[in-house]
Amino acid sequence: MAPILSVNNVHFVRNHRAILNGVTWTINPGEHWAILGANGSGKTTLLKLVTGYEWATEGTIEVLGEHFGETDIRRLRKHVGWVSSSLEHRLPANDRGLDVVLSGLEASLGLYRAFNDAEKNAAENALKSIGGEDLARKRYGILSQGEQQRVLIARALVAKPSILILDEPCAGLDPAARYRFLDDMGRLAQSSEAPALILVTHHIEEIGPWIGNVLVLKKGAVLRQGPPATTITDAVLSEAFSIQCRVQKAAEGTWQLHI
Repeated sequence: MAPILSVNNVHFVRNHRAILNGVTWTINPGEHWAILGANGSGKTTLLKLVTGYEWATEGTIEVLGEHFGETDIRRLRKHVGWVSSSLEHRLPANDRGLDVVLSGLEASLGLYRAFNDAEKNAAENALKSIGGEDLARKRYGILSQGEQQRVLIARALVAKPSILILDEPCAGLDPAARYRFLDDMGRLAQSSEAPALILVTHHIEEIGPWIGNVLVLKKGAVLRQGPPATTITDAVLSEAFSIQCRVQKAAEGTWQLHI
């Protein structure tokens, strides 16, 4: 089967400064990945490139078989779900939770058309699938951060995307909300209808056993990629974070980083 995502020798330069340097990365059907790296390693820039919000200076990108430069990026984005703490303050605070989820059908920030009953049912089912049905009638702006994240997950899932990007989704969550969020994602990953999941983080504690591969970036280049056993190691992470690190794996399959 064709790859879900293919990034081939991609470079990105802004203001004469190289942000990404020769990144090559492939996601095949059925795979779930984490992108790991320090602040400034290029994680966010890589996401912007694969979602068409930035354009590669050199190299090629294909998403869901569509070659960038030869496809309608706006249409393609509807097949790529996005959950990010950076979205929280860009969504209309007075919209109900259900309205926020409906906006995911158009990949818009706010509602700009009427939705039919089938679309509203799809939005309600997306909320129900992550245990958020009680948030449908509540104003988004008064929800707790954990509740807002649940609405954002439903918003990302309502259009049944083929790829779901989780961009540092636990930033600002308290320990209980973080646990619930990651537990939700673990259960989603087990589903036969799960999209390809991409978790972007700099905390290895968030990388659960459902993650099969890790892409480690440093200064815009691929430091290492492959299964956690070869990427989440003392040597790799010490180099990635430029400090001596020790990695420990817990019995439940999660990781801990000691410095």
